[in-house]
Amino acid sequence: MTITSLTFIAFIVIVFVLYYLAPKKLQWVILLCASIFFYSFCGIKNTLYVLITASTVYVATLWLHRLAARRDNELRVQKDILTKQEKNLKKAAYQRRRKAILVGTIIINIGLLCVFKYSHFAMEQLNGILRFLGSGQQIRDTWNLIAPLGISFYTFQSVGYLADVYWEHYEPERNYFKTLLFVSFFPQMTQGPISEHEALSKELFKEHALCYKNFSWGFQRMVWGFTKKLLIADVLADAVKNLFTGYAGYTGVSTMIGAFCYSIQIYADFSGYMDIMCGYCEMLGICLTENFERPYFSKSVEEYWRRWHISLGAWFKKYVYYPIGMTNWSRKLAKSVKNRCGKYLANTIPATIALLVTWLATGLWHGANWAYIVWGGVNGLFIILSLWLKPVYAKTKSMLRINESLWIWRASQTIRTFVLVTFIKVLPEVGSLSDGLGLWKHIFTEHTMPGSLNALLPFVDLSITTKQIAFGLCILFTIILFVVSLIERKAPARYYFNKLPAPLRIMLLVFTVFLLSSFGVLSSWGKEAFMYANF
Repeated sequence: MTITSLTFIAFIVIVFVLYYLAPKKLQWVILLCASIFFYSFCGIKNTLYVLITASTVYVATLWLHRLAARRDNELRVQKDILTKQEKNLKKAAYQRRRKAILVGTIIINIGLLCVFKYSHFAMEQLNGILRFLGSGQQIRDTWNLIAPLGISFYTFQSVGYLADVYWEHYEPERNYFKTLLFVSFFPQMTQGPISEHEALSKELFKEHALCYKNFSWGFQRMVWGFTKKLLIADVLADAVKNLFTGYAGYTGVSTMIGAFCYSIQIYADFSGYMDIMCGYCEMLGICLTENFERPYFSKSVEEYWRRWHISLGAWFKKYVYYPIGMTNWSRKLAKSVKNRCGKYLANTIPATIALLVTWLATGLWHGANWAYIVWGGVNGLFIILSLWLKPVYAKTKSMLRINESLWIWRASQTIRTFVLVTFIKVLPEVGSLSDGLGLWKHIFTEHTMPGSLNALLPFVDLSITTKQIAFGLCILFTIILFVVSLIERKAPARYYFNKLPAPLRIMLLVFTVFLLSSFGVLSSWGKEAFMYANF
């Protein structure tokens, strides 16, 4: 069920009606039934894996909590009997059991993710090693596995909940079906956001009354999301495909423009999905975690990743980066470096190791190939370099007396970062790693200047009037997207939109829906899947 299909529109309308007709105490049951139906519609077999994740996490979290309660009770009852050493031994024994449960449950769920997503890649590497060693034998990949829809997202969300209960940040959910809804909530299943249990459960399980403001604002956001997807991202999709397959025949300038088109496409596509789903949830009275904060206005790669796919970055920071930084070997390393080289390096070297691991893991999460692993490494490298060179930057700016508040300085940083993340972004998308590096090389070595618009944009099909109009609308709404992003530095654009007279608001919404139905539906409705659904 494609999110931009008429089937999905009918589905969410039915869910909306049933949700508000049902008793408020049972609204979450409607969401659970809708989520199971949505996932089953995409493949009944795949529902099994959601149930495995929900069931293992449900049992494990209750088990972890029961052991922690038993430990605390024993220590309280025997506090006057046990010595300090005996108390520590008892704590350690319970900790080993709890850690075994945590690790075992993570292995089951991450193991499923790895089997579906990385088994083919692993076999390719093993076959490469065998060929290098001169062996004539090769491992045949006969599994032909297709990853269940959204497995990367719901697995990470579930593992995060499991870790939080293990760390005793909060108590586990005792209702299995509520845990199942947390794992399978359909608006965020395929592309996120990756929510924390405490925040999402409060939204899912409280009672919601139909509210005009929520309905109006949510509908406006959904229309804006469909506009991003259908009138910007899908229009650029064919052009970007042409670029990636035929860049060798284009000029360097054309290839560079095409790379910028890809940056616009993926942002309009992914943020468009978030607007659709967050808008729909707002209509239901549910507030989802935001995943974007105008990332292309960032002034560094590090800032960009704090504002792009925010929930994924927060997940890796909390459950990968910080745990690595808090390990005993990391603390020992920091102490050793501090004694020999000072406090700055003592903080920087362990952080560098944690960043490197985190970003290689982030690359592997995005795709099971070397191009994505290198992509993650390159992102990590720029962030690590900025960390190491921070004192140099500060000293240089002081020497040159650079006023960082000047708009021209901020604009130059923003443009620099946009260009940089664009070049990094296209690396794994062209095909193989060598193809991505070939595109980079082509931009800087093919200096022929195009002599016409068609030569400047050879990857854009403008052969018929409909496509010309669609491309013109794409340019128009890209400009509007840029203006809206500028406006939202101060407040949400909907805040200003709703200050307009009601007749004007209705007219603009009706006109936008007309454009979506006229050009979006006819040219690409349901044709182009959302890009991050593949991750």
